[in-house]
Amino acid sequence: MADDPVEIDPKLLEILVCPVTRGPLVYRREAHELVSKQARLAFPIREGVPVMLADEARELTDEEVNAPG
Repeated sequence: MADDPVEIDPKLLEILVCPVTRGPLVYRREAHELVSKQARLAFPIREGVPVMLADEARELTDEEVNAPG
């Protein structure tokens, strides 16, 4: 869904935390996902709605975890 045109609400981004670690999330607009480096997971955003389920998240690679930002 890389061409998903629906944007996520900025206010929602301010209050969301990782459901696994309760830590911060990084919004990756181009990938339509919220990333938790602590949990090493990327949660998808579908039609503007974050899917905050660990079972739906993809695991981050070592390069993604160590990338700045």
